Amino acid sequence: MADTLSVTDASALGSPRTTVPGSGAGTLRWEPDTLLGAGFEQARLGDATLVRLAPGRGQAAAVGTGTGAEPGSRDVRVRGAVLHVHGYNDYFFQAHLAHAFADAGYLFYAVDLRGAGRSLRPDQVPHYVTDMREQATDVARAARTLRTLHPDLPLVVHAHSTGGLTTALWAHAHRHATGPVAGPDALVLNSPFLDLPGTSFERGIGTRLLDTMGPLRPLALMTEGPSWYATGQLAANGGRWEFDTTLKRPEGLPVRVGWMRAVRRAHARVARGLAIACPVLVALSATSSPDAPDNPLLDSTDTVLDVEQIAAVAPRLGRDVTVVRIDGGVHDLALSADGPRAEYLETVERWLGTTLPAPAPHGDTEEAR
Repeated sequence: MADTLSVTDASALGSPRTTVPGSGAGTLRWEPDTLLGAGFEQARLGDATLVRLAPGRGQAAAVGTGTGAEPGSRDVRVRGAVLHVHGYNDYFFQAHLAHAFADAGYLFYAVDLRGAGRSLRPDQVPHYVTDMREQATDVARAARTLRTLHPDLPLVVHAHSTGGLTTALWAHAHRHATGPVAGPDALVLNSPFLDLPGTSFERGIGTRLLDTMGPLRPLALMTEGPSWYATGQLAANGGRWEFDTTLKRPEGLPVRVGWMRAVRRAHARVARGLAIACPVLVALSATSSPDAPDNPLLDSTDTVLDVEQIAAVAPRLGRDVTVVRIDGGVHDLALSADGPRAEYLETVERWLGTTLPAPAPHGDTEEAR
C-alpha cells in the first residue's frame, strides 16, 4: 500500500500518492504517463492533469542534495520548480523541454488544461472556454500544488502562446498573494498570444462582431482549416517531432466565436496594462510569415502570431519585462530547428540564472533536513 506522505518530506517526490493540503488537489495519485511513457508520470488535478518528469529520470533525486540522478551527470543543485503551460491545439509532449530544464537544475512539471490533451473528455469541445479565467483556475491550482510540494523552491512558470496569455492574467491577479497561492517568482512567455494578428481596423470591427455574436452563438465556427505549422512539425511529414495528432491536430482546430470573444477580452485587459510582480521574459521569433504550405520560411519564422505586435504589447505586462528575439525560431521556440532551439533554451537558462536567487548549498534546504 502506498503511504500518504507530508509534502515537506523529500521522499514524497517519488511517492505514487502525495497529499497536498490546502491546494484543492486533495491526494495526487501519480501514475505512469500513457503518452510520454517511461520517465514521466501524471496525476488528475481537478479538471486538469499534472504531468511531471519523474524523480530519478534526469532531475535531481532529492531536493537540496545537488546530485543529478543519472550516473555520470554533472553535479546540479536544484534551482527551482518549473510549471509548463501549453497553448491552443496543443498539450504537453515536449519531453526534451523537460530534460533541458532538469539538466539545468529544475524540477519539471506541466499541466494539460481543462478540455485539452490528457484532460480532454468525450463530451467536451477541445480547448473551448468562454472566459480565460476558467483555464487560469487550472494554472492556479497547478501552481499552488507545486508551491505546496516544494515550499522552499522558487516557482518558474513557462507558458506558450494562449497559455502565455492565460498565465499572464493569472500572474497579475496573484501579484499580491503570498504563501502557496502566490504568483510565480519568474515568468517565461514563449511566443505569448497577447494580441490578434491583423490591422487595428480588422481587429476592432472583428471584436465588436464577437461581442454581438458571442452570447447568441458561442459555438459557431469562425475559422477552420489545416495548421501548416503543426503539419510541418510532425515527424511523419518530415518534421522533427512525434505527437498525438488527436490532441495536436495538423488539420487544425476550429476557432469558435465564444472562445475568440474570451481571448479578445483578455487581450483588452493586457492592452490596458498589467502589473505582474515578478520578472518576465518574453521570447519571440525574429520575424513572422504566413501559415501557408508554399512558405519557404515555414520552419524558421512565427507563422501563427505577428511578433511585432507582441513585442509592442509586452512592456505592458509589468515593470520588469525583458523581450528577446530568436532568429530562425518558429511559433513554439522549443520546437525550432536545432540552432534556434538551443539558443532559446540557453537564453531562458541564462535569464533565470540572473533572475532567481542562487540555490542553497548542498543539504541546506528545508526539505533536505
